[in-house]
Amino acid sequence: MSAANLRLDLPDMPEAAAQLRLDVRAFIDEERKAGRLPPPERVGLGFSQEMTKRIAARGWIGLTWPKKYGGQERSALERYVVTEELLAAAVPVGAHWVADRQSGPVLLKFGTEEQRQEYLPRIVAGECGFCIGMSEPESGSDLASLKSRAQKVDGGWKINGRKIWTTNAHRVHYMIALVRTSVVEGARHAGISQLIIDLQAPGVTISPIISMAGEHDFNEVLLEDVFVPDKALIGQEGNGWNQVSAELAYERSGPERWLSSFRLIAELIDVLGPDARPSSQEELGRLLSHLLALRQLSMSVASMIQQGQTPNLEAAIVKDLGTKFEQEAVRVVRNIVSAENLTAHGRADRLKALLIHAQQYSPAFTIRGGTNEILRGIIAKGIGLR
Repeated sequence: MSAANLRLDLPDMPEAAAQLRLDVRAFIDEERKAGRLPPPERVGLGFSQEMTKRIAARGWIGLTWPKKYGGQERSALERYVVTEELLAAAVPVGAHWVADRQSGPVLLKFGTEEQRQEYLPRIVAGECGFCIGMSEPESGSDLASLKSRAQKVDGGWKINGRKIWTTNAHRVHYMIALVRTSVVEGARHAGISQLIIDLQAPGVTISPIISMAGEHDFNEVLLEDVFVPDKALIGQEGNGWNQVSAELAYERSGPERWLSSFRLIAELIDVLGPDARPSSQEELGRLLSHLLALRQLSMSVASMIQQGQTPNLEAAIVKDLGTKFEQEAVRVVRNIVSAENLTAHGRADRLKALLIHAQQYSPAFTIRGGTNEILRGIIAKGIGLR
């Protein structure tokens, strides 16, 4: 068995999406041959502004967006195909990831025409990146308890507070921050709004959080009397909770929720070969069957988004199951590597590097996009159990 033959095609994929898949694979082959895309030794999303520019030149950022903002007006399934292929090949897409996945769609759905004209064409061109300003140091998973506040002042808002786990805040240009703009007695989810913050603005301090893997992706962002103009408000003042709920459906349901560790599995298959023990083949087969089931679920959410729905419950299910799969994948690969003695005596260096990094990285799977406990509460509520 070879990872080169490990394809994730569906037989009923629309013709346009099937052709797009071939185009993306050809692009990846070109990048590898040119030496711009070396085989990965880490799991998760990489960050490369140069790669984002090359992907943008193909028209693959903002793929579903209206043409007047630089998009291609293609389907959510076609965007899914691009995302899946890039992630499976470990293409570093972090420079545009958040902007393409959720910040741009939020502006399309809730933003003003001025905001769309200002930001969307730059996102499509790979010139403008966003980070997420939701989590706070003392709020944990209870997002409604956030303490960051925006006070109305002449011509805009003055913001004070802290945001944490703001991935790539030190590399990108803007943050969409969730802040409290008013207090409504007895309604914790009311009075919250979304504001666009220029990360170079006075009063913004970005401090690194170094992960267990020794990487600087996360940050804590301190906001001290940061002024943003009135035009920075997204949607209606006080409607931020409803807006961010829609945003989280984009964040939780994508293939990144089960493809972060895909390269680890693919590398194992390449190294394992056809003579693996029956127990190893059984474990690997079970893992791949779960991966394909997750893919079907995730694609169904993409179809619902394409139809204009807001599949919060369905996205929570995909994210919860995806988290379990990602951590199970690391465990299964580790067990097979040990049983087959695959990395002894300096062999399979890339598999060893991937496994070490995946083990360090895997705790993040249960946190990003919402903890499992919060997700299961959403699921229970959605099916009427609470």
